[in-house]
Amino acid sequence: MRKKAEQDTATLKRAAVLAHYEEVAKKLGLNPQPLLRQVGLTSQMIAVPTNMIPMDSTIALMDLTSRASGCDTVGLMMAEARTLADFGPISLLLVQQPSVRGALNTISQYRHMLNESLGLYIEDAGKTSLIREEIVTDYPGNASQSSDMAVGVLMVLFRAILGLQWRPQSVHFTHEAPKDLQIHKRLFKCALQFESDFNGVVCLSADLDRPNMHADAAMAKYAQSFMEALPKPGRSSVIQDVRRSVYLLLPMGRASVDQVASGLGVNVRTLQRQLDSAGVSFSDILNEVRRELAQRYIDNTSYSMGRVASLLGYANLSSFTRWFTAQFDRAPSRMRT
Repeated sequence: MRKKAEQDTATLKRAAVLAHYEEVAKKLGLNPQPLLRQVGLTSQMIAVPTNMIPMDSTIALMDLTSRASGCDTVGLMMAEARTLADFGPISLLLVQQPSVRGALNTISQYRHMLNESLGLYIEDAGKTSLIREEIVTDYPGNASQSSDMAVGVLMVLFRAILGLQWRPQSVHFTHEAPKDLQIHKRLFKCALQFESDFNGVVCLSADLDRPNMHADAAMAKYAQSFMEALPKPGRSSVIQDVRRSVYLLLPMGRASVDQVASGLGVNVRTLQRQLDSAGVSFSDILNEVRRELAQRYIDNTSYSMGRVASLLGYANLSSFTRWFTAQFDRAPSRMRT
């Protein structure tokens, strides 16, 4: 590999992602100040929603809070406390979109002003649609609390446009079911699928495209002008963009350079040229993400080896085993012993 396919600077997200953190921590019987300090944050840093803070610090904070409290639903507690206003200035634009699909596309468009680590992909399948979310991170610990929060916040967005009574068909989590499902039932009010292949929501396609009765085209134009006038943090690099895409598409068997380029709105030659200028190839990034996901999937003992192989894009177990052994100097089965 010519150059490790990582961002050259820390991936950032708006401090608004930690809205209500201190009150949730106190509700769990914790003093939030020492926890914040352990991950390099302070109350002052997270008090201003527009501050940009390291993404890995927020993921570490959620993980640390969960372990310190013994609560495995910290992420959903954070999501339940959120309102659309906590999205910051972009909330003005989101509520004026003609549909939920438009709002999701707006989040992707302005990801650089929200959360660079969030991958979002809509997969239409007949009358239903899957909204896949992925937190792309180098954090070595457990990121499930942050993933749960992202899924919970997605519900806030849906209900802001479709009404508080709206329910998806099902909500999916890649981790095992927690002991207590009360907050899941209260927040989602639908079928829950744990140990799934993805984090996200399944809903009727018609719901994504249902007209937003409160949308105003003139207000949407004004809100977009306002967003464009705001100071812009550094936009994500092509490496970050490709990593996010591969994270989302690999478990679906679609992480080809053609599919990734199409999703990013460029042709293959342009994408390869951009990656070459960054000193990395598409295969470098694909292999790196595959390694990261392999370790995550192997740690989930509920996943059979065949399922792990399939999620990583291998049609048969023997090919996966050869790749894994070459990468980690041991067979995948030995990683679980």
